[in-house]
Amino acid sequence: MSLTHDQITRFLRSVHPYDSLPDEALQGLGAAFEIQVLPRDAQIYRLGETLKGLYLIYSGTVEVTDENGVVVSHLGLRNSFGERGLLRDGVAVTSARCESETTLLMLPVAAFQDVRSTEGAVQRFFDRAGPVGRKAPTNDLATTEVATMMARKPITLTQNDTVRTAAQKMRDSGISSLCIADGKVLVGIVTTGDLVGKVLAGNQPPDTAVAEIMTRSPRTLPSSAIGSDVLHMMMEHGIGHIPIVDNDKLVGIVTQTDLTRFQAVTSAEMVREIAQAETAEEMAKVTARIPQLLAQLVGTGHRHDIVTRLITDVADTATRRLLALAEAKFGAPPVPYVWLACGSQGRQEQTGVSDQDNCLILNDAATDEMRDGYFADLAGFVCDGLNTCGYVYCPGDMMATADRWRQPLRVWRKYFAGWITTPDPEAQMLASVMFDLRPIGGALNCFARLQNETLAAASHNSIFVAHMASNALKHHPPLGVLRGLATIRSGEHKNQIDMKHNGVVPVVDLGRLCALQGRLTPANTRARLRAASDGSAGISSSGAADLLNAYDLIAEMRLDHQLRQIHAGQAPDNYLSPADLSDFERSHLRDAFVVVKSLQSAIGHGRGALN
Repeated sequence: MSLTHDQITRFLRSVHPYDSLPDEALQGLGAAFEIQVLPRDAQIYRLGETLKGLYLIYSGTVEVTDENGVVVSHLGLRNSFGERGLLRDGVAVTSARCESETTLLMLPVAAFQDVRSTEGAVQRFFDRAGPVGRKAPTNDLATTEVATMMARKPITLTQNDTVRTAAQKMRDSGISSLCIADGKVLVGIVTTGDLVGKVLAGNQPPDTAVAEIMTRSPRTLPSSAIGSDVLHMMMEHGIGHIPIVDNDKLVGIVTQTDLTRFQAVTSAEMVREIAQAETAEEMAKVTARIPQLLAQLVGTGHRHDIVTRLITDVADTATRRLLALAEAKFGAPPVPYVWLACGSQGRQEQTGVSDQDNCLILNDAATDEMRDGYFADLAGFVCDGLNTCGYVYCPGDMMATADRWRQPLRVWRKYFAGWITTPDPEAQMLASVMFDLRPIGGALNCFARLQNETLAAASHNSIFVAHMASNALKHHPPLGVLRGLATIRSGEHKNQIDMKHNGVVPVVDLGRLCALQGRLTPANTRARLRAASDGSAGISSSGAADLLNAYDLIAEMRLDHQLRQIHAGQAPDNYLSPADLSDFERSHLRDAFVVVKSLQSAIGHGRGALN
């Protein structure tokens, strides 16, 4: 296929990030691309070869495989490839083959490096080391978007409703203003000041229509406004309520109370309130604000591991407070104990969607009577309280209320020894969960020796390590044919990606394997990967860096998805539709999944590291 310069330029205008380049730069870039027309099965490059440049698919399809011949991606129109090698040392880290007759545009290395250094949009697109679109962290109310702080689904009345109805609505809802709407279109606002100044002081009857006293066409702001816009409008015009309108539709309202609440919603304040609570019900009122906390932290640009750490701190505090209340109710513990969390709480990776996973390790002096009496009561009290706080019971009953997970230290030693020496499927599953244990309350030092002993025994058992490596390959990144992403095919979440089980969990599994091989004590996935970067955990430094970058991006996009759901008034979940992503985001997400799959492939073929 012969392509003219104009055809190449027009094509580039349809491909991100080149679509954002000024015309002069785009014209120059179009002239730099070289055209390659290749037949089906033609080899574009092989692993380890020096790359000639960046490849962009004009037509046809390309198969990308890793060092073990495992397909990590199928690429089509507008997909680019080869950048991972170019951004390292110029050597291909995969192999690429034409699946059909293919026309490629190849940007030589020098031209690729030049456009990256001169055009910010191109540099950002090919910067795989940072989260997509993440802002610099800030807790400044003045620079936070209104969407993060506004009250959604404001209570409304029609113009024909009476002032009595308005007063009753405000009283029953504990609010000081009502939006008056025609369908979803805002037409006015009524405040308690209007009721006092215009109805009571003006001697208006209670059946007066709100249309008679409302402020028509009130001042509004869009949800994209920032806190300073709200503050300035309130100060300038002496008002305390600002409706938020997008595309002529009422989507929320911001009041002075919302501004105060926003500033008060911090993890530290929530921890303080929980630490002073006297009942689980009081704690539940605090933990109910976790979605708001998540939205505020993500919306103000905090990194995913900071967000999940702060949210987990709230759960930890609730657990410790429930333990204290249990001891106050049942008396001092007859022997020392340690309460441990596993799962996402154990790894300090909780988001807005969490159940509880926990266990109890008792001092060896504990009797059966103590275990089935005092400590069973304590476990029931704490687990029930956590459920009241929104940390629902574990579907698999992996909680301290189960006899199996409320045992003396000597029994736990037998558990781990058995899982290591006889790594059957159940043992692999249990070991995967229990290697994420983190002490929360009680005699915390009771766990350290057991952890060190277990890691030493596990890392020296090659059969167990091999089984755990196999277990780490059970969750697959969602890579497929369509745009390089495979979605759920049917059911409630059709055409979506499970960003937990197919996104985050594969990296969590790999991080756990690194901890096992390197005898690393952190339970947190990011901390494990950082600790593994010295090459002592069966993964090369470059492999650990790639995996850490991939994990950051996947976890950030998961939280961004939950933020959008919270803003839309929905309960946060883990199911992301690729159709909701830009080409920029889809490309980065696909590349992150390719990194994860490449490492899984290396482990599956007996290799523990990425080159």
